[in-house]
Amino acid sequence: MRHGRPGAGLVRGVGAVTCLTTFALTGIGTVLVTRFSLAQAGYPKLGGGSGSHLHIAHMLWGGLLMAAALLLAVVFLGRTARLGACLVGGVGFGLFIDEVGKQITDEPGYFYRPAAGIIYLSFVLLVLLARLLRRRARRAPLTAAQRTANAADLALSGIASGLTETERQDALSLVVDSPDPADRALVQLLTALPERAPGPAERLRRTRDRLERTLRGIARTRPAVTVAVLWVVIEAVVFAVWMSVALLGGRLDGDPQWGACVGVMASAVVAGGFGAAAAVRLLRPRADPATPYRLLRRALLTDLLCGQVFKFTVNQFAAVTELALNLVLLGVVTVAVQRTELRVPTPRAAVQTADSR
Repeated sequence: MRHGRPGAGLVRGVGAVTCLTTFALTGIGTVLVTRFSLAQAGYPKLGGGSGSHLHIAHMLWGGLLMAAALLLAVVFLGRTARLGACLVGGVGFGLFIDEVGKQITDEPGYFYRPAAGIIYLSFVLLVLLARLLRRRARRAPLTAAQRTANAADLALSGIASGLTETERQDALSLVVDSPDPADRALVQLLTALPERAPGPAERLRRTRDRLERTLRGIARTRPAVTVAVLWVVIEAVVFAVWMSVALLGGRLDGDPQWGACVGVMASAVVAGGFGAAAAVRLLRPRADPATPYRLLRRALLTDLLCGQVFKFTVNQFAAVTELALNLVLLGVVTVAVQRTELRVPTPRAAVQTADSR
């Protein structure tokens, strides 16, 4: 029988990436809905009419919702409670971070221009954390004890509400071939648990998978790749020229956010350099066909991880449209990289993939 290390109470969960991604996406949606709703309503104040100094900021509601999410995760058992906590906590975090401008300046903080960039950066860090967890899951498969713990966690959820067929198979795949007595008992328990129909989360997951397959099919087409190349190069040139003319022409003199404008220009120059190099490699193919697509991916990542922070500061939430397009194009380029890498044999050893959902 296996024995864990004394004091080792933390076990990596196979659903961590899904929970963190749900938290981040819910928070992003909350910020966008909140900003749009307040703009349409004329930015009303909750808690007092004209002449009143009472204002209940929605940051307070965000804090209450994050506390509710913590209580939900602590009081109730199972994955359903954790997923609910991620949804409630994501809404709370979105309401909280939406008013970050009020905490860092004495000016009318909600309209403080750098706040949009700070909000964007906070969600970028969450997404990067989710990506780091996914990469770790692929490079470091679960130990035997961790597989047992995750299977038991799924079984725990199934005792109260049953398991869908997908959940049952996911749990069984963790322990079905293990000779350990605890794992054999878990196999019997998982097999005996009642089956339930797929819920909204399962249907959403299937819809997401179908959408991903559709988008991957589109991304494999040459027109999609051509659009990605043209957009990266043209966007970088336009921003670099526009900011250079504004800077040299003195139009940024006295602008409190001139530093952000310089940041936009600098990131555009770097991204444009990667994009131009990718275009040259595509026109003159070399030994590794994946190289131009890797360069394109670097160009898009330069814009997403650096340039967009400054663009949100300069253009505020009008930068969301460009962000969405860049994310779609990043998906196109990533599919192109994966496709070309599969065609070229590499000396790297195959990496074992753990369940990182």
